[in-house]
Amino acid sequence: MQALREFTTMRVGGVPASLATPQTRNELIAGCLEVWGTGEDWLLLGGGSNIVAADELPLLNVIKVETKGIQLDEIPSGAIVRVQAGENWDEFVAHSVAAGLSGIEALSGIPGTVGAAPVQNIGAYGQEVADVITRVEFLDYETCETEIIENSAMNFGYRDSVFKQGKLGAILWVEFKLTASAHTNKTPRLIEALGDSEETPLEVRKRVLSLRHQKGMVLNDSDHDTWSCGSFFTNPIVPRAMAAQMPESCPRWDVEDETLQKLSAAWLIDNAGIGKNFSIAGSGAGTSTKHCLAITNRGNATAEDVLQLARYIQVNVSNRFGVNLVPEPNLIGF
Repeated sequence: MQALREFTTMRVGGVPASLATPQTRNELIAGCLEVWGTGEDWLLLGGGSNIVAADELPLLNVIKVETKGIQLDEIPSGAIVRVQAGENWDEFVAHSVAAGLSGIEALSGIPGTVGAAPVQNIGAYGQEVADVITRVEFLDYETCETEIIENSAMNFGYRDSVFKQGKLGAILWVEFKLTASAHTNKTPRLIEALGDSEETPLEVRKRVLSLRHQKGMVLNDSDHDTWSCGSFFTNPIVPRAMAAQMPESCPRWDVEDETLQKLSAAWLIDNAGIGKNFSIAGSGAGTSTKHCLAITNRGNATAEDVLQLARYIQVNVSNRFGVNLVPEPNLIGF
């Protein structure tokens, strides 16, 4: 049986107890119910871009979601698009942009599947999927029944959702409301990255992909800088009083709660003395040669190498700034 390292962008992970690859919604439902009925540990796997799996896995049954299908229904303001969970995220973004639709163009180049997008509430350059998702179909682990969950019930937050907070099951499809816009709705983060000139969604996609390539954030088999989970740590949200004590050069952003601010994890790591292309002696893992926020597999890293470097970064940032960095990827089997 194939090891998880063959299905994850970090390229680490051992052999699971079983591996199923459902191709349709009905196969996905049947596969989940079969595995859940055993009472054994299980893992729902999309593009493998947001997990670090142990090299020696405990008894683990993996369901790799490969369901496909995009249904687009036009409305006066744009379109309602229903996408099966196994669709590749970036291919869906390309599909929507080609149709002249705006709302997710700044999320170009993010690896993974559509079904995983709501779990993490993926975002980049000021856009988040929480802003455009209307509802999902969900197979509940507790009831073994399907249900429709509306956006308002998903408890979306920064890289967070009800699914990450403990609602177990499988997302079957995701529905989006996208706008037919000649120009993207520029957010402050997008203006910061791309400038304030008006551009079409297609132009924004091209420029975002270029930026992500420059940062090693688009998967490439021959480039070890891309053998990663992308940003390994979330930007920490801290009390505003604590943020005020940081050096002026530390980037910070306001959040919905006015008593809090979000700090740049990359700045904290770099200023804790851990820069680009850093590695612990003898380790196969290191920070990207392009920026310090990604932990990368330099070609022969073990899962423990990755975790050891992550812990090292956390300790150094905590000792220097008193801030605890939280890993963005899920840690499986440790």
